[in-house]
Amino acid sequence: MIIKKENAVNRQFKGVSFDVLAIGQKSMVTKMKYKIGDNVPSHAHPNEQSGYVISGKYRIKFQNLNEIICPGDSYSIPENIEHSLEVIEAGEVIDTFTPLRQDYL
Repeated sequence: MIIKKENAVNRQFKGVSFDVLAIGQKSMVTKMKYKIGDNVPSHAHPNEQSGYVISGKYRIKFQNLNEIICPGDSYSIPENIEHSLEVIEAGEVIDTFTPLRQDYL
């Protein structure tokens, strides 16, 4: 499957705008478009989540971690683990989920 950028599907979830970039049989890729005020409260889901920071600055919390992440940083959050994200500077993050996040479709 190939998705051209002009064909990416824009969605909103809890006030955060994101593009669904690719959907496979077992995984999906999204581009989160965070603005100031788009803080993501603590939550968990049955999906492993890995991400790469393109731009912006964020505080991410999960397990015993409480870190500031910036462009070039990446992370991986196991399934069913409580995590949160505070937007310090607006920007974009690529997130991948396995399995698919049904609530993002």
